[in-house]
Amino acid sequence: MPKAPRNQPSQSLSGAEWEVMKVIWNHGPQAARDVYAALPDDVSWAYKTVKTLLSRLVAKGALDYEQIGNSYLYRAAVARDQMTRKEMRGLFSRVTGAALSPVLAHFIEEADLSDDEIRQLKRQLDAKRSKSQKGKKR
Repeated sequence: MPKAPRNQPSQSLSGAEWEVMKVIWNHGPQAARDVYAALPDDVSWAYKTVKTLLSRLVAKGALDYEQIGNSYLYRAAVARDQMTRKEMRGLFSRVTGAALSPVLAHFIEEADLSDDEIRQLKRQLDAKRSKSQKGKKR
């Protein structure tokens, strides 16, 4: 029987764990051998390494699994966008303390943004401002 999914993993993911999670997010539930086969060609891990990474991801709450006979079917317990948000918050916190504005300003300055991307960012910032102002009025 599969374990109950969690909303957020308990810890950050390593680069190797991200590679495994990308396979699961892109292909859906997978057996360890299928994860191993689906990894990018430039990843040259042993099958045992993939099994270890899958176990770590289960322990962290990023994956759930279901036993089918002698095999395990691994599935994401956390959506990619949830994990990305968690990781970005952690990165911003480590880099800047609590202030996100300098990081965002640097990103905007350095990024090669199209007009559409700039408009989308502006809409998101305006929506955030509007939401923030509504929260203050309560």
